[in-house]
Amino acid sequence: MDVLRRNTDYALRAIVNLAAHYGNEPVSTRTIAVQEDISYQLACKLMQKLQNARFVKSCMGPKGGFVLGRKPSKISLLEVIEAIQGPISLNRCLLSVNACPKQKGCTVRAKLVGLQECIYEYLSGITLDELLQGKGTKRKRKAGSLKRRKK
Repeated sequence: MDVLRRNTDYALRAIVNLAAHYGNEPVSTRTIAVQEDISYQLACKLMQKLQNARFVKSCMGPKGGFVLGRKPSKISLLEVIEAIQGPISLNRCLLSVNACPKQKGCTVRAKLVGLQECIYEYLSGITLDELLQGKGTKRKRKAGSLKRRKK
């Protein structure tokens, strides 16, 4: 199961590319597509989504393209992810109060809520600016924390 969908990964790469050009001339969708290895058609769709969410602005003309709509330090990963794929949820029961009739006494849900909050806090704390500076992770991981547990 992927928490981040492929389109979201591409959109993140595209917006980080624009963040690297912040304050400069607009970057064309074709340039972003080539530099980030995204199909041109998909890049167009993603840039439109990012524009609709007001993360980027389009500039018309022969030297047109896209620029960031806000400073890179004011855009979090969580905001971009949610604009592209909607809310991240570990389980449907975490999306709304009425999602499951067993929510009140469910011990599984109680633990998942804590993990969900950690994910939101972590992703909302990472900005495009931090990614550009190589500071994409604020907390240090424990050695081997990404390895799968043995069954």
